[in-house]
Amino acid sequence: MKLSRSVSWFLLAFGVWSWVVWVTFVKNLVKDASGLAFDGAGNPTGYFWVHLVLAITSFLLGTAIGVIGFRGVRAHARLRDEENA
Repeated sequence: MKLSRSVSWFLLAFGVWSWVVWVTFVKNLVKDASGLAFDGAGNPTGYFWVHLVLAITSFLLGTAIGVIGFRGVRAHARLRDEENA
């Protein structure tokens, strides 16, 4: 399958965006002061584990999507270089 240049850039940007958003979320989850992520004794709650699994899944999917986009961008750059050679 061939991806257009714009779709390739979109997928790459989505992968980067996913990492930025979820890294920020995990940092905030670990520093949670509201009592949702950790109980009174400092032990992780179900809320913490569910959201950690969501973050890990998003990291994996964001990475896969970003890699697809990166390969598409790189393929378009190679084609452009071949045409200019």
